Amino acid sequence: MARSDLLISLVRAASSGDQATVRSTAEALAADERAKNHHILADRLQRAISSVSVTSNSLLAPLDRGGNQGRDAILEVSPQIQMDQLLLGLPVRESGRQLIEEHARADVLRSHGFEPRHRVLLSGPPGNGKTSFAESIAEALALPFLVVRYDALIGSYLGETNTRLRKLFEYVRTRPCVLFFDEFDAIGKERGDTHETGEIKRVVSFLLMQLDQLPSYVIVMAATNHAELLDRAVWRRFQMRLSFPMPARKEIEALLGRVVARWPQAPKTPVRALALKLGSVSYSEAVDFCQNVRRRQVLGLGELSVDDSLKAELNLWQSRVRPEVMDDSRSEQTTSKSRSRG
Repeated sequence: MARSDLLISLVRAASSGDQATVRSTAEALAADERAKNHHILADRLQRAISSVSVTSNSLLAPLDRGGNQGRDAILEVSPQIQMDQLLLGLPVRESGRQLIEEHARADVLRSHGFEPRHRVLLSGPPGNGKTSFAESIAEALALPFLVVRYDALIGSYLGETNTRLRKLFEYVRTRPCVLFFDEFDAIGKERGDTHETGEIKRVVSFLLMQLDQLPSYVIVMAATNHAELLDRAVWRRFQMRLSFPMPARKEIEALLGRVVARWPQAPKTPVRALALKLGSVSYSEAVDFCQNVRRRQVLGLGELSVDDSLKAELNLWQSRVRPEVMDDSRSEQTTSKSRSRG
């Protein structure tokens, strides 16, 4: 049985002559049936759309300027990262595997009256695998990985962002995919924040409605570095909430061990000692450091050993600028200004 909300949307769009919505809804119906393994019905729906003659009034007519915004606000990436390549905590890894199984065997769930979970919130400091995890889900399910572009989504005029959001969700409903929102707090902020305008509150309300109406074959994965900024109603919309904390030293050791094992020459410095010298870092920072070591050695054209390259990069590492240092500097400046005013 086709989804009732899609049928209602189709009837309303046809009654009002909204051809772009008729087409996108019909494609969403076909995708929904195909996700349920109703391939014959899905093919018939697709043929019905394709059989309409190409005229200015047909369903195959080019979408209007607003319809193109759905595609314009998305960057489609071919997923390459596999989950086994990632260093993940046990809760995240098991949740990821369960999510993959639910969608790979969605027909079994539906035969018992269940839909696979498809709204996932990823939270934690930057550089610890949120984006890579989302991409690995798309890779495992052989789905397109669609990354939302905020520069093409957020408008400066009243109601413009909501219009673009509606077009975006209309577009993604036409096929199974993984839709990824990075920096999700940019549009999912707490509506009770007195510093926010009424426009962002309307965006959040509209976003919640769109998330509720998405079919289960569209997997929405939202990542945030500031979970505390999210609206409480946004939290409730996500069926899975996974945490990506800063890695412990043993986890950094494991990552360094993987990377160093691929080097043509192993350094004399043990991985454990190297992890100790790097200190508290994210996975991304550790990978960047290792790449810098190899870049320096490669440019040495055989005259620079891996140990000399490693030593040089460690010296630079000690003097790098870190976010918390900048925060401390700002705090000191604020304190000094307050004292001078007092």
